[in-house]
Amino acid sequence: MTKHANQTDAPDDPTQDASTEPRATRDAPSSPRTPAERPTAPPTLSDEVNAEIEAAMAEMEAAVEAPRPRQAIRGPRVIEAGREHRAGIVVSVGPTDVFLEFGPKEIGIVPRLQFKEDNLPATGEEIEVVVDRYEAAESLFVCSLPGTVTKADWEMLHPGQTVEARVSAVNKGGLELEVAGHRAFMPASQVSHERIEDLSVFVGEKLTCRVQRVDKRGKGNIVLSRRDLLAEERKEQAGKLKETLKEGDAVEGTVRKLMPFGAFVDLGGVDGLVHLSDLAHSRVNQGEKNVEKFVKEGQKVRVQVLKLDWDANRISLGIKQLQEDPFEQILAGLAEGSEVEGTVTRCAEFGAFVEIAPGVEGLIHISELAYRRVNKADEVVQPKQSVTTKIVKIDRDNRRIGLSLKQMSEPPKQTGGGRKRKDEGPSVDEILKVTPQLRRMREKAKLEQKGKKKLGGLGGFDLGKGLGDLKL
Repeated sequence: MTKHANQTDAPDDPTQDASTEPRATRDAPSSPRTPAERPTAPPTLSDEVNAEIEAAMAEMEAAVEAPRPRQAIRGPRVIEAGREHRAGIVVSVGPTDVFLEFGPKEIGIVPRLQFKEDNLPATGEEIEVVVDRYEAAESLFVCSLPGTVTKADWEMLHPGQTVEARVSAVNKGGLELEVAGHRAFMPASQVSHERIEDLSVFVGEKLTCRVQRVDKRGKGNIVLSRRDLLAEERKEQAGKLKETLKEGDAVEGTVRKLMPFGAFVDLGGVDGLVHLSDLAHSRVNQGEKNVEKFVKEGQKVRVQVLKLDWDANRISLGIKQLQEDPFEQILAGLAEGSEVEGTVTRCAEFGAFVEIAPGVEGLIHISELAYRRVNKADEVVQPKQSVTTKIVKIDRDNRRIGLSLKQMSEPPKQTGGGRKRKDEGPSVDEILKVTPQLRRMREKAKLEQKGKKKLGGLGGFDLGKGLGDLKL
């Protein structure tokens, strides 16, 4: 409290109010003092000096009161997953940080490592960032890019944050992870967008996850998810494929699932179907076990895009189109009339199919199985039986090869007797035995036979007889 200029002596008790104390009591000393012991009166200050001292003390008290509060960024707030998103203008790109300006005297900083070196922002470009915190000492907003994996801090952990966690164990419900020094849990349904039979393959690995729930009470339960991040990645990759993928392209993919009618292949964002007919040059029967003979789940394959239908979200793929055609290869050394060895693959009502080379089959028609009449093909041959056949026809356009089994042996000799077919003519021996006289007799008999047919339907009655000769 500032003293007035007319006060010369200070009271002995500073807590006592000098204005209320009686003057007699105030002036009487407790013990006699000598003139040398009496205190010297302080110098008198002017009102102007007192005012300057009071102003300086007020500034010092305001400076040490409390740290500056976080400054609010001008403009509308956008909150996504519990975090504040802002758009700023790049003012500088340094060796370690990128500086942004949100408004007058509002500067933000983003670590340069969060940008790809080939995709650094340019000065003057507007980008969107997430405000993590405000550093009052430096008057800076510490920011990060949306979706960037950040080092987990228990105090700053919140739902929607993307973090990196290490898988420590597997339980019945999913994965146990460690994040920010605390245990976390990821349900099995959130590990991937498809079912994974054995989750133990993730033990010891670091996974990029998204925080779904944080309960800081008690032991602190943390629930993580990975499925949404994978879905976002696939959606982004699918958008790029729609711009670049076209029919006829040869691309690499991963077999994702086997079906009775083919196999689904993941091209990195979208799935395509390899039908049975495009799986291999050889015949592939329906069934997952038959498809598994050619491809397996998780296998890397090279496929060709046969048809694209983005509206229906269907992509047709082929594997055999990128392989050499065995049909053309084998025909280079074969011709009609040559003999080939093969294995009977199956029997049908019209004949038997024989594989004469990997992926190449020929047909033995039922009439070419034997010289005798054959009702069923399995009467002569059986599946998996090795046979030697003769090529009777090659149809390159329809990719068909006709085979014969009976022509590999001599035809049986006719022994006489038995009934001949109506369409069969006389044998050579019979024609040679006919003499001219026998030929004339046959011609005469034919003429007589024709004359009888011209008489009509009177049934052999003699037209020369009268009605009286008829017997009633």
